[in-house]
Amino acid sequence: MAIITLTTDFGEKDYFSGATKGAIYSELPDVRIVDISHSVSPFNIPEAAYIIQNAYNSFPKGTIHIIGIDSEINPDNKHIALKLDDHYFICANNGIMSMICSEIAPEKIVEINIHDKIQSSFPVLDVFVKVACHIARGGTLEVIGKPITEIKPIKNITPYINEDKTQIIGSVIYIDNYGNVVTNIKRSFFETVQKGREFEISARHYTFKKIYNKYSDIVNFDIPENKRNDEGRKLVVFNSGNFLEIAVYKSNSATVGSASTLLGLGIMDAVSIRFEPKPVIPKGTEIPDNIKAANF
Repeated sequence: MAIITLTTDFGEKDYFSGATKGAIYSELPDVRIVDISHSVSPFNIPEAAYIIQNAYNSFPKGTIHIIGIDSEINPDNKHIALKLDDHYFICANNGIMSMICSEIAPEKIVEINIHDKIQSSFPVLDVFVKVACHIARGGTLEVIGKPITEIKPIKNITPYINEDKTQIIGSVIYIDNYGNVVTNIKRSFFETVQKGREFEISARHYTFKKIYNKYSDIVNFDIPENKRNDEGRKLVVFNSGNFLEIAVYKSNSATVGSASTLLGLGIMDAVSIRFEPKPVIPKGTEIPDNIKAANF
């Protein structure tokens, strides 16, 4: 039985998500439809890219993912379908897939070209559903599109690193339901640059010199519970998607606040990391073992 997921910025008030599901069931009554999210901020491509990248691989191979963000077709915003990591994705060619494609190369990409057969002002309902159901029936991508080799990137999605590798400048790409602030700095990128050096993370007027493994690591459990005051404490972690995240322990915007509200951070705001410079070792000097171990 085929699985089709939906990730959109439709929200819950309007009929759009319900109508999309109805159109899928009209073609494939036995299909399984899963909502990943309909609460993506309107037209927020980095946010949608972050959500789909961290959700898709929890589904079985062969799952078909419809992504309905900024999907109105125009000369600068064509529609694509691609096969990647044994999953299928149907979306606009507006950068949504570039975050995943930067880590996993697509097996096949086509630019959808069935629009002359479908009159539509609602492409997710009329075009994306047709393509998804075609794939679910075992149809190939070549039937609904012409092969292409490249997709549009998301601007400013890659962190900047200076020439002497003492600073990374990243940006906020997502704010979750708890108000935690997710950056575009991945653990693997951070560790490649860090090479064991001390660091300082800066966001607005706040600085952090430690990255925790999990949120509760900030709590001293040796202190009796009634004497702790941990709720609302700020911290940095690598989240479940391995992105650098600034968080507040047990955040709640109505009580203790959240990282977004307390630090005043929004989408695309800068977050920087400074590293200790590499030591300058005169030529001919014997390098100590601890320096060698740090790969200097």
